[in-house]
Amino acid sequence: MRVSEYVILAEAEVPVAETRQVRHRWNLVVIGVIASVFAVLAWQRRWMSDDGLIVLRTVRQILDGNGPVYNVGERVEVNTSALWTAILALLGLTGLRLEWLAVGTGLACAVGGLVLGLDAARRLHRGAVLPAGVLVVCAVPPFLDFATSGLETGLVTLWLGATWWLLVRAGTARRIWPVALVIGLGPLVRPELALFSMVMFGALLMVCRPGWRRAVAWLAVAGSLPLVYQVFRMGYYGLLTPNTALAKEASGHRWMRGLYYLTDLNDAYLLWLPLLALAGVLAWILRSNPRRVVTLAPVVAGIGLAIYTVRVGGDFMHGRMLLPAIFAVLLPVLVLPVKQWAVAAGVGAWALVAGTSLRVPYAPEFAAGTQIADERAFWVNATGREHPILAEDFQNVSAVRDPAVLPDGRILSYSIGAIGMFTPLEVTVHDPIGLSNPLAAHASNLPDGRAGHDKRISADWDLADTGYGGPAVKALACPAIAEMLESVRAPLTPQQFWRNLTGSFDRTSLRYDPDPARACSGAGS
Repeated sequence: MRVSEYVILAEAEVPVAETRQVRHRWNLVVIGVIASVFAVLAWQRRWMSDDGLIVLRTVRQILDGNGPVYNVGERVEVNTSALWTAILALLGLTGLRLEWLAVGTGLACAVGGLVLGLDAARRLHRGAVLPAGVLVVCAVPPFLDFATSGLETGLVTLWLGATWWLLVRAGTARRIWPVALVIGLGPLVRPELALFSMVMFGALLMVCRPGWRRAVAWLAVAGSLPLVYQVFRMGYYGLLTPNTALAKEASGHRWMRGLYYLTDLNDAYLLWLPLLALAGVLAWILRSNPRRVVTLAPVVAGIGLAIYTVRVGGDFMHGRMLLPAIFAVLLPVLVLPVKQWAVAAGVGAWALVAGTSLRVPYAPEFAAGTQIADERAFWVNATGREHPILAEDFQNVSAVRDPAVLPDGRILSYSIGAIGMFTPLEVTVHDPIGLSNPLAAHASNLPDGRAGHDKRISADWDLADTGYGGPAVKALACPAIAEMLESVRAPLTPQQFWRNLTGSFDRTSLRYDPDPARACSGAGS
C-alpha cells in the first residue's frame, strides 16, 4: 500500500474518533446534569423520619459499647438494614451529629447509585443517550424524600445501581469474585433484597459461563458475609430475621392491602403512563441488543420485589417499599438512545407535570384508606419545621413530649425514634407495636391494623414485666414466652449463644394472642 493511501485512511478515521469523543462528552453531561438535578431536588426535601432516629439510637448504643441493641440488656435487632447500621456506626466515630451523618450519607448513596445506574445504561446502549426512566426518579416525590430520611433507602439505591453496573461490565472484568461479593450483599442491605441477589447472580453465571467449580467458588464468595452475619443474628438475637420482620409479619400475605398500596402510589402520579411507554422501548431494546440477559436481569428482579411488597401488604409510608422495585425495573431505561427521542420527550412531559402538580390526595395530618401516610409531610406538619432533622426538632410533638412512664422508669410510646434520642441509653424504651419490644413483636397481628404497624399490646404486658403485677403475669410465666425473653435478656455466654442459635427456628415462629388472658394457650404452654 502506498503512503498516500495510509494518509487517506487516517484522515477518514478522524471524523469517527471526533464523533465518539463528542458522544462521550455529551453522555457525561447528561449523567452529570441529571444527577445534579436529583441531588438538588432531594436536598430541598431533606428531613429525618422517626424511624431513622430509631436507627440512630442503635448506633449510639454501639458507639457506647453496649452492642447493636436498642435497649441495654435486651438483644433486639430493631434495624432492618445491618449494613446501614454498620456504616453509620463507623461514620459516628468522627463525633459528628448522627442525624446529619445519616441524612448526608443517605443522599450521597442515592446520588451515587443513580450515577452508576445511568453509566451502566449508557454502556448498555453504546451511543449518545437522552434521559428517560431517570426522569421518573426525579419527578416522583418519594424518591426524593427517602434519599434522606435517615433510613437505608439511599444505600439500597447505591447497591442496586452498583450491582447492575458491575453486571454490565462483567463480560470484560479481569476478576469476577469482587462482583460476586457485591452481589451477595443484598440481604445485609435489606433481607428481601436476597431476591435481587439471586437473580443477578444467576445472570452473572449466564454472562460469564464459568465451569461448575468456579461457579461454586463465586457462590461461596457471594454468600460469605450474609452467612456469617446470619449465624451472628441467630446466636445473638435468637431469631432468623430482624425483629422488624416479626413486627411487620414480613412472611405473611395481605394481597388486597398490598394492591391498595400499589394503586396509592400509581394513582397519585399516573405512573402507568411513563412505565407503559418505557416498557415498549424495553421490548425494542431486547430485540435489537444482544445483551438480553444483562438487560432483563434487573427488570425480572424488580418485578419480583414488587410482587413481594404487594404480597406482604405494602407499608404505612407512601411509596417507600416500592421504590427499590421501581428503580430496578427502570435501570435499563434510565437513559435511551437518541433515536428514541420521542419516548424520552414523552416521559419528560409527564415528569414536568408529575414533578410540579401531581401529589397525594390526602392531607399530611391524615392517612388514606388503610392508613398510608405521606410520611415526610406528616412530620413536617407535626414538628412545624420545613426540614426536621435533629432530634430537638421533634421535641414539641405530643407523642414525644408526653410519653407514658412506668414505675421502673421504662418509657412506652408509639414514636420511639425521637424519644430514644432524648432518653439516656440505660433507660428502656418500648413501643406497643413491636419494633423495640420483644413482647409485642411476637404477638399476633390485628386483622385491620395499620399497614406495617398492625400489632398492638396493652401496657399490662410491660407493667407485669416490671414486677408491678397485673393480668399479664401469668402470660409472662408461659414457658415459650419466658424462654423468648431469656433469649434476649440472659447474659450472652457461649452456651446461651448456642441455645439462641438452635432455637431460632421455633422462636421466630412463636406467636400468641395480644390479650394476656389468652396468650399462654396460644403460645403452647
